[in-house]
Amino acid sequence: MYPLSKRTMRFPNEQSYSCAAGRQRRIVLRPGPAYNPAMATNTQTLERLFAAGDIDIARGALFDRVPGSLGGGPEGGPDFDRVEGMLLGLAIGDALGRPTEAQLPERRAAAHGELRDYLPTRHSDGLPIGLPSDDSQMAFWTLEQLIESGRLRPERLARLFATETIYGIGKSVLQFVHHARSGGVPWYRCGVKSAGNGALMRIAPVLVPHLREGTTELWVDTALAAMLTHNDSASIASCLAFVDILRQLMAMDAPPPADWWPATWIAATRDLEVDPTYESRAPHYADFQGPLWRFVERAIAEAEAESWSTLEACNAWYSGAYLLETVPSALYILMRHADDPEEAIVRAVNDSRDNDTTAAIVGAAVGALHGHDALPERWLQGLTGRTRRDDDGHMFALLAEAGRIFGDG
Repeated sequence: MYPLSKRTMRFPNEQSYSCAAGRQRRIVLRPGPAYNPAMATNTQTLERLFAAGDIDIARGALFDRVPGSLGGGPEGGPDFDRVEGMLLGLAIGDALGRPTEAQLPERRAAAHGELRDYLPTRHSDGLPIGLPSDDSQMAFWTLEQLIESGRLRPERLARLFATETIYGIGKSVLQFVHHARSGGVPWYRCGVKSAGNGALMRIAPVLVPHLREGTTELWVDTALAAMLTHNDSASIASCLAFVDILRQLMAMDAPPPADWWPATWIAATRDLEVDPTYESRAPHYADFQGPLWRFVERAIAEAEAESWSTLEACNAWYSGAYLLETVPSALYILMRHADDPEEAIVRAVNDSRDNDTTAAIVGAAVGALHGHDALPERWLQGLTGRTRRDDDGHMFALLAEAGRIFGDG
């Protein structure tokens, strides 16, 4: 049973939760202080990283754009239904894709048909329930750190990532963990230069403490959280662009036009990226070399001109865990299906190779746009809310506490 509804997600710090697996667990959260931008030193840290050349990104125009606050809640704060939608959409997409991650879409379809619900696995005792992989684990651990500290503390987040067991850990995050555990390496030098999607998949929660104040600290925290594991031009720029998109979606009353998705992404990233040497792994784009934003521009334009289905487009640029594949896949699916949250997530799960991450990104976007109540109830009820082996319901507890601290109360 899905433990919390929109109306019951505000509660004291100690509660019992039922979950899809049918177990009960008591969860105690350590409340963090109220968010206070005056306490932050992350801006100075980032400026030092820019000055020393320790971060693989340019100081583009986005860093000076004041995002503004998001109201709409009953107490004048942000509408936390959109936050719940964003993070539960991320978790649902991850859980739906997890059992068939990295399979070619055609092989997945031959084995399972079209996936529209959770698959039973050996990890779920044969039950068709939603379990996490690294995408939702690291996203919700980020939220956990924000709650406990009241703001982003990169060194604490690095320690958390380095000490927990991560399911389906990627090569780049594994290298980060090795650096972080070795001792003597500061957190800002633990990340690796990798254009994998391992930072993008977990970045959404960084937005949460900034919804009420809406200062440029949002971009600072996003860049620092991104470089923690992936100190790479395309990766950091992608995280900044996605957070920008998520924030704008939370203020929308209706889905944006199709061309808004790539245009917004490109506008955010084109003066942030500093590496012009990325190449495509897809034979169809064997001649490409350049920054990620230029590949997105080219690939999306061709997909639109040829009226490709999402499956045809994802196959054309391969749709794996490389950002030159994940980003156009997620954007093109959203261009065609953002008006229908279920169909958008289903297409990501079925039509992409790295489907758990693509679906997590798409799920976060449609959840931010449409809110918690637009996500299918069967998916919500089947989600265990687990971030570790036996902490069933922890996602829901974190969301409730985040709402109390950062939301409308």
